[in-house]
Amino acid sequence: MKSTEIRVRTGSSERVYDITGECADFARECGGDGLLHVFVPHATAGIALMELGSGSDDDLLAALGDLLPADDRWAHAHGSRGHGRSHVMPAFVPPYATVPVLGGRLALGTWQSVALIDLNVDNPDRRVRLSFLSD
Repeated sequence: MKSTEIRVRTGSSERVYDITGECADFARECGGDGLLHVFVPHATAGIALMELGSGSDDDLLAALGDLLPADDRWAHAHGSRGHGRSHVMPAFVPPYATVPVLGGRLALGTWQSVALIDLNVDNPDRRVRLSFLSD
């Protein structure tokens, strides 16, 4: 298995951050066929395979806002208002995804991208572990 870590600065607002390029670069470096496993080792972030742009990013953030409002209902209540929802979000957007790699290229669908989802405005610095398992 080959592995590397990338760092992502998501900033101080809720964010859908495209990491497809970094994933594709790592898959190309590894070459061959296999699986790329993408994992974010944070309790308040997730990884999604989805279409980005065309409003999809905002739609996802709006849906998560409806499902997990940033208010005072959360028992986990430190940090910014509604911070507890960030700890619940990975149950809906898991902290990992696995993508097939064929000939050193991600085998994503036409409109699929790899995205880091971060609702936690208290932690703008994220690490993402990329692991390549060859056949």
